[in-house]
Amino acid sequence: MRSPRRPARHLLAAVLLATALLAPRAAPAADAAAPEWHLRFADDFDTDVPRGSFTDCDHHPDTPRAYCGGLTGAVREDWWAYPEGWPDTATQRGLPVGGHYDPATTLSVSHGKLHIRLWRGRTGGVHSATVVPKKLMGMRYGRYEERWRVSHVSAGYKSAHLLWPVAKGGCAEIDFPELEWNATVAGFAHPAGCGRQFAVDTGARWSRWHTSVIEWRPGDLRFHLDGEQVGRTTREVPGAPMTWDIQNESALNGERAAPGSWSRLDIDHVRGWSRD
Repeated sequence: MRSPRRPARHLLAAVLLATALLAPRAAPAADAAAPEWHLRFADDFDTDVPRGSFTDCDHHPDTPRAYCGGLTGAVREDWWAYPEGWPDTATQRGLPVGGHYDPATTLSVSHGKLHIRLWRGRTGGVHSATVVPKKLMGMRYGRYEERWRVSHVSAGYKSAHLLWPVAKGGCAEIDFPELEWNATVAGFAHPAGCGRQFAVDTGARWSRWHTSVIEWRPGDLRFHLDGEQVGRTTREVPGAPMTWDIQNESALNGERAAPGSWSRLDIDHVRGWSRD
């Protein structure tokens, strides 16, 4: 048996650099936002939730009374997921490879992370996942923060972590972060009047740890990534109550998830502030 060698100095430096790039930074203090914001919800995912627990989620869907019967305790009080069988966006659009929501096989919590593992079997479509922090449903203006990375990248999977209007109709929608996981991180805002959308491409890769923030004020919408403002619009900013849906699903750019493939997004924490 060979005795272990100490790594060369340059190799040790490279290892430390790689570790710094891949590891999540410490979560910011929950009261770090400006005084205008009032903390309404925070989760560091300290409670483990085995895969298979997000079941029976078709109770009072899309309302603050929604819940998943397979969850217990604070997790059940705090989180809801799109129920099994709901079609994802690609399926709704009739794309060649779409998916359906399947929280039982895609969602789990361990080691302080929410794991969102999308997959496709040898046959059939993609198994997608959307989680919703219930205490942030139906807010009119707010600040929404999450720290995340895609720890396993495969073609054919994407996110659209979005603010979606409680009252359906029109085109109002705020998406950040969005796009396919093998592309770059982008953000979009669709005005309620269905006019020209606001769009920003950050150039950042999904495979690195990032902290993204949406700040939504009357007539003012801002996107921040890793402490830097990366986009702002004051044009036709939606003003009706919206719900934060952390949505992850099949790609919409023409790529198709390969049979037998999978991809995973890890979330280190989420925060949500109200403005009133």
